[in-house]
Amino acid sequence: MWLSSLSDTQRDALIRLAHTVVVSDGLLDPNEEFMLDEFKREMALGSKSNGDEVATGDLSQVFDTPRTRRIAIINLLRLSYVDGEFDVEEECLLKQIAVLFKIEEMEFRRMDSWVRRLMSLENEASNQFLAE
Repeated sequence: MWLSSLSDTQRDALIRLAHTVVVSDGLLDPNEEFMLDEFKREMALGSKSNGDEVATGDLSQVFDTPRTRRIAIINLLRLSYVDGEFDVEEECLLKQIAVLFKIEEMEFRRMDSWVRRLMSLENEASNQFLAE
């Protein structure tokens, strides 16, 4: 979601960060793997990105505007919920990133709430209109 508006450097950092988030709980769920592939398609990365983990210290320089930081957090939240649960490890990592991005707790909670509603609507649409 809005990933195509990121620069090449931001795209590479986001896919690496996404990989870090999904493995933070020790498991790679098939739904997480599918969403990672969706991210790569939206960012036109193909298979050229290796998905290695990224150091969080440099993130505020890579995602250098409030808009790109919000895009990153929203998409990482989506990825965190795609397996049906927001694990404590994922939550801690995302909150750490939000602090680096200077995203206040209240704004993080609003984004989290919005993403949960979005995921619910996507699941509802899938069940009602795309079920075989």
